[in-house]
Amino acid sequence: MDVDQTRYLDAAKEAVKREAFNMQRCLDKSQLMDGLRHATEMLNELRTSILTPKNYYELYMMVTMELTHLNMYMSGEFIKENKIADLYELVQHAGNILPRLYLLITVGVVYIRSEECSRKDILQDLVEMCRGVQHPLRGLFLRNFLLTSTRDVLPDDDTQATDGGNIDDSINFILLNFCEMNKLWVRMQHQGHTRDRAKREQERLELKLLVGTNLERLSRLEGVTVERYEKQILPAVLKQLVNCKDSIAQEYLMDCIIQVFPDEFHLRTLENTFLDTCCQPQSQVNVRNIIISIIGRLSNFAQADPSNIPEDIKLFDIFSVKVTQIIQSRTEMPPEDILVLQSALIKLALNVYPAETGYVNQVLQNTLTIFQTEEGRAKGCSNELGKLLRVPVDHYQDILTVLELDAYPKLFSFLELNTRKDLCVYIAEHVIETGTLIYSHDQVDLLLTMIECLVTDAPDLPSNQIEDPEDFECEQALVGRLVHQMTSQVPDQQFLILNTCKKHLIAGGDKRIQFTLPSLIFRAIHLCRVYHDLRDEDEKWEKKVTKILQYINSLLSALVKAEYWDLSLRLYLQASLVCDAMGISNAETVGYEFMSHAFAIYEEEVSDSKAQLIAISLIVATFERTINFSEENHEPLRSQCFRAGSKLLKKPDQCRAVSLCSHLYWSGKNREGAGEPLRNATKVLECLKKAVRISNQCMEPTVQVQLFVELLNKYIYFLGTGCEEVSESVLSQLVGKIHEDMPGLESGDITKQIVKHFETTLGFIESRHELTF
Repeated sequence: MDVDQTRYLDAAKEAVKREAFNMQRCLDKSQLMDGLRHATEMLNELRTSILTPKNYYELYMMVTMELTHLNMYMSGEFIKENKIADLYELVQHAGNILPRLYLLITVGVVYIRSEECSRKDILQDLVEMCRGVQHPLRGLFLRNFLLTSTRDVLPDDDTQATDGGNIDDSINFILLNFCEMNKLWVRMQHQGHTRDRAKREQERLELKLLVGTNLERLSRLEGVTVERYEKQILPAVLKQLVNCKDSIAQEYLMDCIIQVFPDEFHLRTLENTFLDTCCQPQSQVNVRNIIISIIGRLSNFAQADPSNIPEDIKLFDIFSVKVTQIIQSRTEMPPEDILVLQSALIKLALNVYPAETGYVNQVLQNTLTIFQTEEGRAKGCSNELGKLLRVPVDHYQDILTVLELDAYPKLFSFLELNTRKDLCVYIAEHVIETGTLIYSHDQVDLLLTMIECLVTDAPDLPSNQIEDPEDFECEQALVGRLVHQMTSQVPDQQFLILNTCKKHLIAGGDKRIQFTLPSLIFRAIHLCRVYHDLRDEDEKWEKKVTKILQYINSLLSALVKAEYWDLSLRLYLQASLVCDAMGISNAETVGYEFMSHAFAIYEEEVSDSKAQLIAISLIVATFERTINFSEENHEPLRSQCFRAGSKLLKKPDQCRAVSLCSHLYWSGKNREGAGEPLRNATKVLECLKKAVRISNQCMEPTVQVQLFVELLNKYIYFLGTGCEEVSESVLSQLVGKIHEDMPGLESGDITKQIVKHFETTLGFIESRHELTF
């Protein structure tokens, strides 16, 4: 088929070239009649019905370009010596109607320029005569030729003489031509077999610009005012649009109206003319795109200069009412289209009326009402609804404003789980990235309720669905970060926020609290410090701190219950430090409670030897920093640390833990000492000697020497800080022991590290000028 098209087009183009050449030669010899004969033969090539619209257009452009030579000839010497009226009559005797009308238009334009006859009459004659061609394809191109040929001769204002016509005559001329072209264009749809329907639709889409050119030409007439557009042009165009009852024509022409006419015209005719027509097209017409197009155009117009929109035109109200009517009248409208329309309304409200949050809430409420009354419409549109709900978040850049929209969180129930999660993650990330602070417990409650599917198990989560562990951890880490954005400058309000968070996060279950509760605990610790700083201004600060510590303890109990032992132990120790630093009257009691819980976890739940060493090291380090324990409680805790360290399974771990306990007797502090270190040299030496004995029991030479070097550093530290029981002779003995055992070590990376450590230690001793080995 394509081969036949190409062959026929080439043959037609060859004939056009031949006849155009002969026509030009005759015109050069002033042989007009022969030139017209060749022009007729050339125009006969346009009578074909074989070519597709695309190929016919190529041939049409070639022929009309050659006709310009004929036009130029008649407009030159010929018109000075002959009456163009006679030629106008002559060409009407051409044998075939199509060549006859092309020649008539060509001569008619020259006739108008000659001003020998009424311009109005000639234009009326031409547009009426074109009715003689009713073949859709040939008729469309003929009328397009008429429109383009007369574009420079149409009267464009009201100052023309009566015989020359005025702007109203031009409008009527173009409107008549438009109506006839649209009828021809629509007729194409109903020719041929039904199996070729898709092909015909494609061909029609290729020809739509021919029809739209009429509207574009109307918009360029300088004499077209808002009044003429409102009373003369738009009603005629819309009448033709509705009466044709063709979905392709209706959709294209409405879009064409929007694009070619000025925004001021649309504002004047929006409510009672254009939008009313949007309810009347065929059901196949995609009204969504039309409404979005006009909303987008007027929204940009308003954004460019707010004064462009008159105060008496309530743009949002007009569109809101009409969109609701369209949705109600088109029960078959897909839910995706409904949401796209609502999204366009939201963008209009945000762009034109940024301060009116009520408009956005109104759109959301209308959407909610539609989905609640017609539940079927909400199915399968989760993605589009998710996009709509992101629009306010992106625009306001403030989640607090979004929380004021009552209908916003209610629409979450119509989202599928994955879409809902994505939106919740998007909101949480947005809050964190913009640094938005949520300073009211009511706002916190609204936000955590909104992102509930991240905080707790969603009720619509399939029982057989396995969540991706990595995604789950990222989501919960995000919730933990979000907690830090929930802060108020008013301490009492901050405590209400923490309680609100606790209510939501505890409900998340054991698998979530390991990620979320630590954030709450550290926010509570920070609040303790805030109250401590305000102790001179708030008489009840101590009671409030105590209450916060009880709050922390309840969170820690939840972590213990969920068996997160390591995390619980670390947080208990952190809480103990904070409690000790607050200096409240019951600091010792509460701090001891925290420490005892940490010890209980260590003794009952920590079984791995490496974890035990880490745990006892943390406990000793924490206890060493406390200052508010009385000797009555301090001594048992010191002894407990020493016993725990000496009972570790592996000898190297015992050695390190026992040597670490020596600091409790040296730099540890209790209440009786008024913040001064204990400086119990006897106990320090006792711990160090026991550590040396334990190291001697190690069977591995490399490990033994490594422990000796570490203990040597301990001895040096205590000697340097004034511990009288540590003598230089003890250091000499230890150094000698290391020198003695070092040569027997197997070569390797660990041995190199030990040697390097030992040499560095000796270098430090020599630099202090205390001993030389």
